Amino acid sequence: MKRSSLAVFLLVHWFAILLFMTGATVRAEDFAATLRKAQDGDAHAQYELGLMYASGQGVPPDDEKSVTWYRKSSDQGNVLAQLHLGVMVAGGRGTRQDDQEAVDLFRKAASQNVACAQYNLGVMYAHGRGLPQNNDMAVRWFRRAAEQGYANAQYNLGIMYAEGRGLRRNLQEAAKWFLLAARQGVAMAQFKLGVAYHRGQGVARDAREALTWFRKAAEQGNARGQYNLGVMYSFGQVVKEDFIQAYMWYTLASSQGYQHANIKLTSLAARMTPDEIARAKALASQWQPKKGEGGSALAIQ
Repeated sequence: MKRSSLAVFLLVHWFAILLFMTGATVRAEDFAATLRKAQDGDAHAQYELGLMYASGQGVPPDDEKSVTWYRKSSDQGNVLAQLHLGVMVAGGRGTRQDDQEAVDLFRKAASQNVACAQYNLGVMYAHGRGLPQNNDMAVRWFRRAAEQGYANAQYNLGIMYAEGRGLRRNLQEAAKWFLLAARQGVAMAQFKLGVAYHRGQGVARDAREALTWFRKAAEQGNARGQYNLGVMYSFGQVVKEDFIQAYMWYTLASSQGYQHANIKLTSLAARMTPDEIARAKALASQWQPKKGEGGSALAIQ
């Protein structure tokens, strides 16, 4: 797989972990009651206690105690504890980093149809972490999570189809999975879908659809989406030519290190007045990203 796609896999994986870890909330005043239940052997209470220590809800954050309680719950078969413990082990949080143990834990939860665990197992196969690298198996687990509606798995499955990893290259299937992920707010999927419409890859070429998806990605902070949106404003593609808007979007992309935007900024500045440049920079400084619309929507860059 191309270097850029590998980076996306890693980012999607760890942002998904972060989302999952902060998704559940436990009221601070319940700590004492939860602790009593956990000490009495209640597996769900042990899992909740692990969450509280991991996120600092009602108690100071303590990764080691989090791992202790996740492990007690996991040993009793709690699938969410298995997933969260796998995350901690994979990242070396509160315990020794161990990819093989993380794989075992993800597999236990994945076999019980936990979509995030299926996705994480796919990532481990895609990168050969804790087991031999295997694109076929990565596709299998991404598909199982994707079919449950897990947005990041849908995006990664689209990547596998687009690049012919573990299956035959199929741009129509890639576009289908990008669309499903994009509708849930995955910014990189929105960008990829914009590219597909712009080039007519797997879908009929449609500049207006390309604009729509580039804008959605750009508004979430995706640098490539911002750059492409700038291009469309710069050349008046579908939208009215607007150098101020173009300069603003190029500036935002440039601020994230997207080098192509720097070239565009230099050439566009030669066609603008100092006042127009100042207005564009002011807009860029005031700009704030939008959050994804879906429950697992992430502004992946």
